[in-house]
Amino acid sequence: MPRAGLDTNAVVTAGAVLADEVGWAGLTMGLLADRLGVRPPSLYKHVGSLHELRRGISVRAKREFGHHLARECVGRSGPNAVRAFADSYRHWALEHPGRYAATVPAPAAGDEEDHQAGEEALQVLLAVLAGFGLPDARVVDSARTLRSALHGFVTLEGAGGFGLPRDVGRSFQFLVDTLIAGLQAGPADHASAP
Repeated sequence: MPRAGLDTNAVVTAGAVLADEVGWAGLTMGLLADRLGVRPPSLYKHVGSLHELRRGISVRAKREFGHHLARECVGRSGPNAVRAFADSYRHWALEHPGRYAATVPAPAAGDEEDHQAGEEALQVLLAVLAGFGLPDARVVDSARTLRSALHGFVTLEGAGGFGLPRDVGRSFQFLVDTLIAGLQAGPADHASAP
């Protein structure tokens, strides 16, 4: 008999919180069962496998991340939109490290729910970039560049990778200002290549 109050939603919610505490790679069914006060086989009544649990957390995390970014960027454009996007990206990723890690992989082929979950964050990013009047050929490159730079920074910061005696927040602002300058400068000569 399943524990009262325990259902798929509760298991995924608890798994997301636990992932933030122990890291995405450290999330196991055994740890989650301990957290919920049940034996591991009891979890399989609500999620079929660790893979299914991780997918549920990933879909939820992508939606949460997208909503957070949208809320922080609404009504902004140009450099102000990039700064709002970057600051909210960094804040959410550092506050929710396990969930953030769950947002990184692209959806499996044919997983429409996962694809739709990640769509909101992508649409926010594309709206932020729209304020720069980029040619269509540069939008994807610009989105990948911005995402890669932010991901790299927050991943290093979250892992304690910045040990030099300089305020990390100032370095982050320098990164964002550099990205904005690149977006405003337009494509380099080689950018017209396919």
